[in-house]
Amino acid sequence: MDDQRLAFFTTIEDQGGVIVKETPKFDLDLYIQNYQGRTRFERLFHIGRSSVPLCVDALKAAVQEAKAGRDILRYQMAVNSLFQAAPNEPEALLDKAWLEAQAKENRDTTINLQAELQGYKNNLIKESIRMGNEDLGKHFEAIGDLEAAMDSFWKMRPDVSSTEQLVDIGKLLVRVAIERHDWKSVSNHLSKHVNSANDSDPKAKALKTYSRIANGIAALGQERYKEAAFSFVEASSDVAPEVYNQIASPNDVAIYGGLLALATMDRHELQVNLLDNDSFREFLQREPHIRRAITQFVNGRYAACIEILESYRPDYLLDIYLQKHVPKLYADIRTKSIVQYLKPFSCVRLDTMQKAFNGPGPSIEDELSTMIKDGKLKARIDAINKSVMPLSTNSRQQMQSYALQTFENYEKQALDRIRRMNIIAADLEVKGSRKPGAMNDIPLSMAMEDAGGLA
Repeated sequence: MDDQRLAFFTTIEDQGGVIVKETPKFDLDLYIQNYQGRTRFERLFHIGRSSVPLCVDALKAAVQEAKAGRDILRYQMAVNSLFQAAPNEPEALLDKAWLEAQAKENRDTTINLQAELQGYKNNLIKESIRMGNEDLGKHFEAIGDLEAAMDSFWKMRPDVSSTEQLVDIGKLLVRVAIERHDWKSVSNHLSKHVNSANDSDPKAKALKTYSRIANGIAALGQERYKEAAFSFVEASSDVAPEVYNQIASPNDVAIYGGLLALATMDRHELQVNLLDNDSFREFLQREPHIRRAITQFVNGRYAACIEILESYRPDYLLDIYLQKHVPKLYADIRTKSIVQYLKPFSCVRLDTMQKAFNGPGPSIEDELSTMIKDGKLKARIDAINKSVMPLSTNSRQQMQSYALQTFENYEKQALDRIRRMNIIAADLEVKGSRKPGAMNDIPLSMAMEDAGGLA
């Protein structure tokens, strides 16, 4: 790494940024082709400021992407970052002529669109007002004024004339809210607008998939990992990627859904919801290493699962939505793996666990001690014999207690029914408040049949 890039990444690291020194497994050009819209720049810029090997290529691509659009602030940010990392690159020089021309064009377009919208309002044409607000909102979004874009899209609501238009407004609001990382707004707009679509609508499957993916991203941002996992798993692989590629790609659905499921679901849930799910299995075909990791976990080969995930950690640290969650997700998966590994045994030697999970390196004993203190692992460590002993519940005692309790309940119900039969046979009547599920709700014929069974 040259001096300029070293200083560039040192500054980012001092500001709390994540620096990835390993080379990721994906190809940058093929990766970015999976997306459309403003997320392309956001992802390129994020990679450029996080990945040491891809820094220059990603920032150069980000400069070109920004220049192909109308957001001058993004262009300045990309050029400034590239100048700090690689000042000798041609793209690192600010194109002032383009900058001034684009700024003037943005101002003129804003004035024209606002004048057109005012004319529609004067003429009281609802459909024209709705379309005018939509055009103005898309313009604000394109130039990077996201708050004004949200305001314009929201003003479309009073002029809608169909459910389809309401859904379209919701998708616009959701897209901008995701770009702003305003996760609560994403959930609110999904419930108010997008999820209001009729299931009989031919576009219902596409809307549901868009909604599931957007909700998954929002839940991930709020660290509601299990909800996010089920959202991604419920997405349909039959829907064309063009429906949602402004927020995510099919590969992202497989990665997000797979990692979140590994961190939050048990082996049975993984088998049923992922491996036996025909639709999600199509997503997993795009990321076979995620499918292998899930299969290894389900089959009890936890060390192999962790090894696969660790080899792809640099890739996930370069994702705009996953980056800050990777350490916690990986820690949760590792904790689950250790707990599941110990379940079948009454005692395991520490050196055996060391080989299975850590290999040569720091002792696993400290990690196990921390898990026990945090209540994540019920076990005891034998420091003398260097072993760990899981604390298993007494299954035999639990079974006997359950059997005795069941018998007592059955005996009480039988005595109550016999008592009621005797009362009816003696022509007596018991008056009182009727309670749902009480004995006086039981029909006489049922009581007689039960009594016959007891006899």
